[in-house]
Amino acid sequence: MRVPTARIRELRRQQTEAERQAWQLLRGRRMLGLKFHRQYPVGNYVVDFYCFNLRLAVELDGGAHSQPSQRQRDEEKERYLRRLGIGVLRVPNALVLQDPEAFRAKIRQRQLRGG
Repeated sequence: MRVPTARIRELRRQQTEAERQAWQLLRGRRMLGLKFHRQYPVGNYVVDFYCFNLRLAVELDGGAHSQPSQRQRDEEKERYLRRLGIGVLRVPNALVLQDPEAFRAKIRQRQLRGG
């Protein structure tokens, strides 16, 4: 099952502040020449950011992700992505907002490790 294009467009329009700031850091190959896509559909899930070269999904986690029901959905999504050979990097919103360079460093570390 695919995620409808209209839903993806809606998610892009309704980005959180952390997603907006992360996109400014990642877009246009600003991150070590790597191309990232935002709100990218993978099966019936949508990942916050995706890099084909690294086969890496970057997921930003706000307060809602600490709720048990959301944690369970996040774990199911991660298992699905990993079965497809996609690595998952979970990053707290606060890191992007308060220390953008540390956010970039986490992605650089994943690049050096091979995704």
